Amino acid sequence: MKGILYTGGELTDLVSFARLPAYLQAFLREQNGVVAYFGGLHIRGCVAEPAWHSLAEAWQGESAFWRSYDTVLETDIPFGQDCAGNQFLLRGDAVLWLDTETGELADLEVDFKHFLFGAEKFPVDALSMEPLRAFQQSGGVLQPGQLLSVYPPFCMATDGQQQPSIKAVSAAERLAWLASFYRQIKDLPDGQSIRFTTE
Repeated sequence: MKGILYTGGELTDLVSFARLPAYLQAFLREQNGVVAYFGGLHIRGCVAEPAWHSLAEAWQGESAFWRSYDTVLETDIPFGQDCAGNQFLLRGDAVLWLDTETGELADLEVDFKHFLFGAEKFPVDALSMEPLRAFQQSGGVLQPGQLLSVYPPFCMATDGQQQPSIKAVSAAERLAWLASFYRQIKDLPDGQSIRFTTE
């Protein structure tokens, strides 16, 4: 992997570790999670702290993805995320991609090994890194524990007048915003007009 910004320390969450498939255990034994591609991919580790890097927090914590998203099962393992907070999940041996704005789930039709291979070979496409490239070109640097906040959301069609705003925020803030946005739009029909209000 290129552009490594962070690697997890010692394996401290052995309860979660014991529940993982052997191939993910093998990866985490070598490096207990990683932020790579300059923030384009975050693979969580089996740690208690920091919370943003904790697999257990994302899998079983108060804000676990299965608690917020109708398409996610409690048994799905949220092993990683892209720069904007979309999630990579393991269901059995299949890698799924969760669009955290809409809750849509896509089967990437690869296993974990081939997911890593695809990310290594085609990082921009495999990891949807266009927003990160734009952020970097304007001088931005994504720090470990941060995700990109993109406004307006990707799933919205706009009049094209407004340039998207991209900024770095804490991962917890971004994921909480996405879950809230999803809950508000999930029952709306396609093409529904919506208006944002600022509090």
